[in-house]
Amino acid sequence: METLVFLFPQLNFFAPKEEAYLKMLGPEDLLAPRMKACNFRLKDKKSRLSLLLTKSGSHENISPDKKTATTTNNISPEAALRWSDSFEDLIRHSDGVETFSQFLRTEFSEENIEFWLACEEYKTIDSEIRLISKAKHMYSVFIEAEAPKEVNIDYASKVAIQKTMASPTNTCFDAAQSKVYSLMKKDCYPRFLTSDIYLHLTKRKGPGTTMYRRRSRSCVFNEPRGEATSDSSDWL
Repeated sequence: METLVFLFPQLNFFAPKEEAYLKMLGPEDLLAPRMKACNFRLKDKKSRLSLLLTKSGSHENISPDKKTATTTNNISPEAALRWSDSFEDLIRHSDGVETFSQFLRTEFSEENIEFWLACEEYKTIDSEIRLISKAKHMYSVFIEAEAPKEVNIDYASKVAIQKTMASPTNTCFDAAQSKVYSLMKKDCYPRFLTSDIYLHLTKRKGPGTTMYRRRSRSCVFNEPRGEATSDSSDWL
C-alpha cells in the first residue's frame, strides 16, 4: 500500500520558488523513520542508564579484593557492647569493622574505613613491584583530586603523598591514615554508638538507654492513702 504525502523543500516560506511537491511513499518508506526514532530512544535510554550506574557505583568498593557484607545476626549483644569501650576495641574485631562499615555506608563515608584498611594491608607488602602497583592504585582511588573514593585530608598531605609515588615506601600513607583514623574516632564513632545499627545489635532502644539487670521490686504502701512507692535501691 502506498501513501500520498506533501513534501516541502524548506521551512522558510518566504524564500522564492517555494513549491510543494508530491511523492508516493511505500510501507518501507514510512517504517524507516519510525525505526530510526526507536533506535535513537533506545540509545538515549542506554546512555542514561550507564550514567546512573556510574554515579551509583561511586561509593562501591572498586577494589578487586572486595569482601561481601557479612550478616550481623550472629553477633551477640555482649560482644557488641564491648565495642563501646573504645574505638580501638571496635576495629580490632572483624565483626566490628564490618558493622562500622555498614554504618558508614549509611552516611556515604565508607571510603574512610576502606582507606584505613587498605593502608593496613599496604604496610605488609614486601614486594617492591607490588608495593609500587598498590601505591599508585591507592593514590588514584583515595588521594588524587576527584578520585572515586577521595578521603577528606588536607592539600599538603596529598601533595606529600604525590611526591612519593615515583618511589613509594611502606610508610608513604601513614600520615594520611592517621588523619583518617582520627576523623573516624572523633566524628564517626560517637554517631555509630547511637545509630540504629548498633542499638539493634545491643538490644538497646535509643540514645541514653542503660541496660539494667533486675533483681526484685518491692512496693510499700503509704498510710493512710494507700499509694504504692518503689525503692530505687531494688534496681541495679
